[in-house]
Amino acid sequence: MTAEPTPASTAADPSAPPTPVLMGADIGVYSLARSFHEGWGVRATTVAGAALGPVRDSAILDVEVLEDGHDGEEAVDRLLALAERPSDGPRILMPNSDWHVGVVIAHRAVLEPHFVIPYASAAAVAEVSEKASFDRLCTEAGVRTPRTVVASAEDALDAVEGLDELSYPLIAKPSSTAEYHQAEFVGKKKVFVLDRPDDLAGLWSTLREAGYLAPVVIQEFVPGDDTCSRVVTVYVDTHGEMTMACVSQVLLEEHAPTALGNVAAATAVDEPALVESVRALLARADYRGFATVDVKVHPGTGEAFFLEINPRIGRNNYMVNVAGVNPLEVMVADVVRGERLEPVVATGKDVYSLVPGALLRRYLLEPSVRRRIGGSPRRNPLFYGADRGARRVYYVLAAYANQWRKFARDFSVDALRATREAAGQ
Repeated sequence: MTAEPTPASTAADPSAPPTPVLMGADIGVYSLARSFHEGWGVRATTVAGAALGPVRDSAILDVEVLEDGHDGEEAVDRLLALAERPSDGPRILMPNSDWHVGVVIAHRAVLEPHFVIPYASAAAVAEVSEKASFDRLCTEAGVRTPRTVVASAEDALDAVEGLDELSYPLIAKPSSTAEYHQAEFVGKKKVFVLDRPDDLAGLWSTLREAGYLAPVVIQEFVPGDDTCSRVVTVYVDTHGEMTMACVSQVLLEEHAPTALGNVAAATAVDEPALVESVRALLARADYRGFATVDVKVHPGTGEAFFLEINPRIGRNNYMVNVAGVNPLEVMVADVVRGERLEPVVATGKDVYSLVPGALLRRYLLEPSVRRRIGGSPRRNPLFYGADRGARRVYYVLAAYANQWRKFARDFSVDALRATREAAGQ
């Protein structure tokens, strides 16, 4: 993204409300639609492979269902068809998964005459996403990362350079979301925790048999429970200035195998050193647009370990709204109206939560955090007063209540206590 307006932004009235076009069907996409509706009262459209629960039966969001949700060419054709519909304000295109971002960036030349695309260049996305360049950026910015190797499951483990220098337990996660989505096998998880070499050997064999041969990131595990995790959400404007930041302390993560690590509850914290580290990191990549940075703080030393950068606003983008800032207003002021904004850090103390309060309290064992958020209002992006159709309300309440069953199945309080004990918390 450059400082120059895109053709789409010059063809529309920048003072008119934007026309949001999204991609995907998860809670993050619904959250973006809500932010657009809260900011301008507009109805969004999303292009997705299916009308999943978070976006179905909505009064603020229409779903364009594709025949093949994994066909990038079909998605682009549908986007171009949407661009032919009348629109007074600028059409803003916002994918919010790694695969969708990749599709848009790959077809940018075709899409940009019709849409404002507030995303970084392909080179900048690759630099923050690829492990080797990410490590280099972290070193240059003076921040730490866990010791890591990257290897493919088609390689023999004993030939993977540097693997014997890592200490167990290890974390393993596929680096290609799109290719991993196609692999099917029993025990599939978003992230694997490996306690011993046999666990890694078993995973290697399973991935090979499932046909996933793309790189896998293997790194040393940073100890600590969910409250040691941070999600830093930022926006870098077209002039290279980071005009919005929000550091969220995770209170509880999801623990279902295919959603492991997704945020279930969080609250903003004021950690300016972390904001400055992210600013320095993205400046070295000449990055523009939204990014989310995953960080884990060692409970014993307080040292922050940078885990990864996602070149998008992320699934839990409504955390920023809960902390007091609508991030889409910051973005529109920049890419549509060309305004230079003073940087803002969102630090509001409300709690972003997808789970019932009693469930959160059951798993929140850290006394200092319990005291800090005690009495703070909880806000769930799915509970929106402007979107209260009967079917919609039924889904939202059922999904909310289902959190009890999910956590009872996937994550016991005893397991959490064991994690904290092992970390010395």
